[in-house]
Amino acid sequence: MSKKEDIQNPDEKLEQAYDEETVYSLEEQVETLTEELSKALQEAGTNKDIALRAQAESENVRRRAEREVSNASKFALEKFAREILAVVDSLEKALELPAEESSQNSFREGIELTHKLLIDTLKKFSIEQINPVGELFDPALHEAMVMQESEEHDPNSVMHVIQPGFSLNGRLIRPARVIVAKGKSPEIDQKA
Repeated sequence: MSKKEDIQNPDEKLEQAYDEETVYSLEEQVETLTEELSKALQEAGTNKDIALRAQAESENVRRRAEREVSNASKFALEKFAREILAVVDSLEKALELPAEESSQNSFREGIELTHKLLIDTLKKFSIEQINPVGELFDPALHEAMVMQESEEHDPNSVMHVIQPGFSLNGRLIRPARVIVAKGKSPEIDQKA
């Protein structure tokens, strides 16, 4: 371009310069807006993650509260049941005594009926008696008091119940105290 053209088209040059500045300015704005959009999307993703975690935590708290309320109502009787078992044990000890006179027979019948009534009442409230005679010994449900040799019983089976156990809604309140059978010891040949 010559000087003459520069002088003749000063508006064109001004337009070109203006257009280049505008384009440069628009490119800067697009770049700035792109960065801001990227930051906003990242922040939105973070906020969504936080909201999902809060919702999950809220759901977990609700479930935990429901489970605790359910267990509280299900096992509210546990403390009472533990205390009433002493009464059951006393009645059972009274029933072990032999009746020596006919007047004691009616007394014994009264104790038997009271014991049966108490056991039936406990069952109504899901308190079950564990009486494992003949079953295999289970350390989760039974407490071995003694092990005795026996040819009549299978090894590791319950021969006798010293004190019955109890459970409340499937949860062990007291283990059954039992005598467990063990196999006969092999005799050692004592030849010298």
